[in-house]
Amino acid sequence: MGRLSKVENPLFTRIALSTWQYFSDDMRLHEATEKSFKSVHACFTRELKPGTRPIDSAEDRLVSPCDAQIGSFGKIKNLQALQIKGMPYELGELTQGAIDLEPYQNGRFITLRLKSSMYHHMHSPARGEVDKLHYISGDTFNVNPPTLKRINRLFCRNERAVIEIKPTNFEGRIAMIPVAAILVASMRFVGLEHPLSLAYRGPNEIPFKRSFERGERIGNFEHGSTIVLLFSEHYSFMPQIR
Repeated sequence: MGRLSKVENPLFTRIALSTWQYFSDDMRLHEATEKSFKSVHACFTRELKPGTRPIDSAEDRLVSPCDAQIGSFGKIKNLQALQIKGMPYELGELTQGAIDLEPYQNGRFITLRLKSSMYHHMHSPARGEVDKLHYISGDTFNVNPPTLKRINRLFCRNERAVIEIKPTNFEGRIAMIPVAAILVASMRFVGLEHPLSLAYRGPNEIPFKRSFERGERIGNFEHGSTIVLLFSEHYSFMPQIR
């Protein structure tokens, strides 16, 4: 699928995207900077017109790192999060020792699912500092709701990366765990030359010393997937989150 998505053929791309749009009601291509795409992959990783996703101006708020459907959210109890209701998983297994989990005890988590039709880039939820990126190779199970109900600890089994953000204008910690999935299991991060994927055989811990503004782009999935966000106890959810 990865190879097929990168075929640069105008007719094939037009037919493929028309078919995709027919089955998807949220593939808003009118928001993209480009009016036509040289490949399906170029559509997946499209950029948006300025102002399409305005950043919340309230300084006391974190912002979502991506377009998404909320899969689950809640308080972190005993360093566990919920895949779906009744299916907990250990944060230690999810992060594989990449970060110190003590600050997240009694914190919160939220699972954000990017559908394949959505904007595939991920952005920083806060102004902050990042020191390193931890890459964990794994499976590429689908992350749609039926699969989450069927496969235990799915996020702990799939390929993923772990990035901890130290906010510069808030207390506490934020951890962002992008989880790759079926079809095109690959992630790109700004400043890193190669995409991280099952073919990547480099070190698990990768230097990634950068500063990000709130809403600044961190990278992108090559195809839709999921981001798990962990927060220390300094943060709470807005009441309208469902």
